Amino acid sequence: MKLLRYGPRGAEKPGLLDSGGGIRDLSGIVGDIAGETLTNLDVLFTIDVESLPMVEGNPRLGACVSGTGKFLCIGLNYADHAEESGMEVPPEPVLFMKATSSICGPDDPIIIPRGSVKTDWEVELGVVIGKAAKYVTEGEALKHVAGYCVINDVSEREYQLERQGQWDKGKSCDNFGQIGPWLVTPDEVGDPQNLSMWLEVNGERLQDGSTATMVYGVAHLVSYLSQFFTLHPGDVISTGTPPGVGLGFKPPRYLKAGDVVELGIEGLGTQKQVCVADT
Repeated sequence: MKLLRYGPRGAEKPGLLDSGGGIRDLSGIVGDIAGETLTNLDVLFTIDVESLPMVEGNPRLGACVSGTGKFLCIGLNYADHAEESGMEVPPEPVLFMKATSSICGPDDPIIIPRGSVKTDWEVELGVVIGKAAKYVTEGEALKHVAGYCVINDVSEREYQLERQGQWDKGKSCDNFGQIGPWLVTPDEVGDPQNLSMWLEVNGERLQDGSTATMVYGVAHLVSYLSQFFTLHPGDVISTGTPPGVGLGFKPPRYLKAGDVVELGIEGLGTQKQVCVADT
């Protein structure tokens, strides 16, 4: 099942993608793709999809999950990306957070902050929590996952690495967290550690990797994070990026207004963003 949210920003409605690629309205069934809906996804599997209203036209898609309390990110989780960044593979997962105000739809623009010259891209596998998780074992961890999605962990490298303090301020700018287009339930995804992923800038493929090369897999990450705090329905984990980010090129390559970024993960859909300068 592929769940989504459509409509103007701040007024999105819940929906799902039918077998023909059409959007069906779920607002008569659930209030949003959040909270209790994520905890009780089994109810949605009993619905006759063809009986749901068809959404006409080509509406904007919002982030595929709402009510996210924690936007958790894992750094340096691909050995070859750590190498290109000039950093060591960490002995345990590196955790940082993106502000939830950075979350936006999959095709919403990348807003380059005022004065920024080092805005970068990162295609990542997103994990959405469906059931509260606290002190869960690795063997039980995936039972707490509602589904998976594509994330662009947009990053301002000067803010992240050259300014004082932690990474968060280089990760949390407005529209630095495109999530979607769909939340794909685990039954459709299969093995989350065997998904191809890619990213292009202006039609040039710069990232071409696979979740198979993660240092710490999804089950490990969910279990690991749950040892420190409770993961709640709607929380999002962005699991790291393969090599090919702008920082890793010699010389580095960064985004500018007018650039077009496209990215996708096998079975999880694609995103397309135009870069615009913040005013």
